[in-house]
Amino acid sequence: MERLQNYAWPGNIRELENVIERAVINAPDAILRVELPEAAMLVRNENKFLEEIEREHILRILEKTGWKIAGPGGAAEILGINPSTLRSRIQKLGIAKPWVRTR
Repeated sequence: MERLQNYAWPGNIRELENVIERAVINAPDAILRVELPEAAMLVRNENKFLEEIEREHILRILEKTGWKIAGPGGAAEILGINPSTLRSRIQKLGIAKPWVRTR
C-alpha cells in the first residue's frame, strides 16, 4: 500500500486503474500483488522537471514495447492513455525512434 501511495503516477488515474486491473487479472490467489518496477526511479528523480521525467518514462515504455504505440500490449495501453494522445506527447517531448543500423 505504501508503494502505491509513494508512486508518482505519471499516467494519472488511468495508470492506477490499469495497474490494479492487471494485478487482479494476474493474481493466482486472494492476495493482490501490484508491480511498480519504475517507482523507485521516478522518486529518485525528484529534482528533474516533470516534462523530463515524463519523456524518460514514455521512452522506457516505448523501448519495452518495441515502439508499438497502439493495440494490445502497446505503449498507450500500458500508460493508460489514448494512442493519439501518446503520439501527441511523443511529438511535443521530441521523442524519436533511434535508427537501427544494419550491415
